[in-house]
Amino acid sequence: MNLQEKIEDLRKRTMSDLRAVADEKTLNNLRTVMLGKKGELTEILKGMKDLTNEERPVIGALANAFRDEFGVKFEAKKVEIEEALMNAALESETLDVTLPGDVQKKGSRHILTQTQEEIEEIFLGMGYEIVDGYEVETDHYNFERMNLPKDHPARDMQDTFYITNEVLLRTHTSPMQARTMDAHDFSKGGLRMIAPGRVYRRDTDDATHSHQFHQIEGLVVDKNITMADLKGTLDLVMKKMFGQDRELRWRPSYFPFTEPSVEVDISCFKCGGKGCNVCKHTGWIEILGAGMVHPNVLEMSGLDASVYSGFAFGLGQERIAMLRYGINDIRGFYQGDVRFLEQFGK
Repeated sequence: MNLQEKIEDLRKRTMSDLRAVADEKTLNNLRTVMLGKKGELTEILKGMKDLTNEERPVIGALANAFRDEFGVKFEAKKVEIEEALMNAALESETLDVTLPGDVQKKGSRHILTQTQEEIEEIFLGMGYEIVDGYEVETDHYNFERMNLPKDHPARDMQDTFYITNEVLLRTHTSPMQARTMDAHDFSKGGLRMIAPGRVYRRDTDDATHSHQFHQIEGLVVDKNITMADLKGTLDLVMKKMFGQDRELRWRPSYFPFTEPSVEVDISCFKCGGKGCNVCKHTGWIEILGAGMVHPNVLEMSGLDASVYSGFAFGLGQERIAMLRYGINDIRGFYQGDVRFLEQFGK
């Protein structure tokens, strides 16, 4: 059998095999076997060295024609196989567009976050700045700069978690008051700020207490600040949070960093002051602590207490939220129970 007959025989067998191919792997193997470096056509064409000058162009033309024909039919077969695979996938993975879709639940901000944002909006509207701080603090800023020197008995009220003798988890956001006063340029005007954040105290977890909770402390320092400014500010904030018909009651108290100090009560928003289970039949609900900034705190920040004065206050988001929404267990805020959280989604 001469070369021309061998090429024709190879062409017939190849085209027959090509028609029978059913998958892409077999198709690629066929191309390698026929046209690869060690393929059958390559082996046949090695005999061209023995041909005459007149025979070589004829055999070369036959080989090129075979390659071209195989290339065209190879691509057509490849498309045919891909379409068959696609059709099979479509038949086995049919999607019924008439079926109802899965409802994706939408989350919402945590009720404590909502409460904090609402309080922040009130103070931003009054010209206050919002200051974020460190949850891990030094004893110096957490206690000493708040007029609580070492071994001061008032520290027992804020027993906390110590990392070292001088580093602890903050017991209030008051350290940011001292840090902000240190950084503030009082020659350009007074300071009005609130410091929201998480605080920690060694406490027994029960329905009304937690070893961690959230606090928003406020500070105003300027010339000629008086108790009247404090009362006017808190009266406005509490009425915005609990209703315009609320009244405030002021009782003397003690905080090391303020003097004089007060506890602030709000008239019960449920019974209007008549007495109920919310206010324990007193008509009043304790809401926050406040007072005029102690001169020692001002002096430690490099301010002349005879020129500057200020007021400070602190309130807890949990207590505000519990009172507003009738929540009777503080642990609900932290347990991640979706049934609890969904009540406040709107």
